[in-house]
Amino acid sequence: MAGTVTQTHPAETARVPKKGDSNSRETLDANIIIANAPDPVFVSDLEGRILQANEAVSELLGFRPDELLEQSLSRFISPEETREFMDALDEVVERGVTRNARLNSRSASGEVIPTSLNASALRGPDGKVIGAIGILRDMRELDEARRYAESLIKNAPDPVFVSDLEGKILQANDAVSELLGFREDELVEQSLSRFISAEETREFTAALREVVERGVTRNAMLHPRSASGEVIPTSLNASALRDAEGRVIGAIGILRDMRELDKARAYAESLIKNAPDPVFVSDLEGRILQANDAVSQLLGFRPDELLEQSLSRFISPEETREFTAALREVVARGVTRNARLNPRSASGEIIPTTLNASALRDLDGKVIGAIGILRDMRAYERVVRDLRASQGELQEKILDLEKFEEVVVGRELKMIALEKEVESLRHQNERMKAERNQA
Repeated sequence: MAGTVTQTHPAETARVPKKGDSNSRETLDANIIIANAPDPVFVSDLEGRILQANEAVSELLGFRPDELLEQSLSRFISPEETREFMDALDEVVERGVTRNARLNSRSASGEVIPTSLNASALRGPDGKVIGAIGILRDMRELDEARRYAESLIKNAPDPVFVSDLEGKILQANDAVSELLGFREDELVEQSLSRFISAEETREFTAALREVVERGVTRNAMLHPRSASGEVIPTSLNASALRDAEGRVIGAIGILRDMRELDKARAYAESLIKNAPDPVFVSDLEGRILQANDAVSQLLGFRPDELLEQSLSRFISPEETREFTAALREVVARGVTRNARLNPRSASGEIIPTTLNASALRDLDGKVIGAIGILRDMRAYERVVRDLRASQGELQEKILDLEKFEEVVVGRELKMIALEKEVESLRHQNERMKAERNQA
């Protein structure tokens, strides 16, 4: 809001009018701008005597306009701040403007109100500076927010520090002291370069530039040296520290102690390296970041022939699409199971495998790649082929048995029929003998 008034250049429009031109439009415009400005605006001479003050000044301090006009500003501020205000007036005379001078005016109720003063030159007809036009900004809410932010920083469980744009530490909480082993007074006003290497100082400076440009930087790696001499791996997340005008003046940095995570990462890498199954790590584009010896044994490539290579080098375009789909499933669900891959080995052999993959995540829990476990399916497929061959042989034997059974059963049926026919003939023969004996 103060910026709105500044953009109208009241210092230019509020010049003392030329002789005989006291009712000029120029003077009228200046008075209208000052009177209707939403921010507290006043005009003073070079001795600090208030010549004009708008209603916003009265609302801020609780004094009527007639209690303000012709009064010295020293009536409302301390002797020390009066000297600072006179220094600000000297800066206005020399440079035409002063910015963010601090004043703590005492209101009619006795409350001390923190304010920020931006002042520009009030000039006479000859262009000479004869006073100042001051714009006050009520800093109570900002100071309260600053105190709240300082409380959050002080009581944050993570190590948090505030630095200027040169990397000088302005504030550090107890967690920073616990992490590095230095007392607060050994940290504050020190350059961060005291605790990190020259190379990392350059990286931190680059991170500060990113904070200025983008307002934030993520996961910059720092290895500060503690009071005991231990080098501590940390990850830095930094956000912009802004002044009252929204300009970036520093950074608020949050450190994360990476020692436990580095141990976990080393353990995970050891598990991958020594796993009996072929295990590899890839990014979300399918580029191989790590592969254990079992992968080299499976495919016949040396580790240096695998690392930084796209998996598409070893599988067909169709399977590359399937692997990309598997990666999407990993991102969406955290895992994929039994995807089929048939990589080509160094000897040109196509090796049937199944892929089980799980998510590789960064410090923020975001999926950044996949950990893939391959299973060599050659033995399995040989067993399947043998089973299928055995099944074919068995089916042929069953058919042979069925044919044999048909032959044997047919013979048995014929023998039974012949036996019945013989028995019938025997009965007929006996009957004929009996009939002859009776005759």
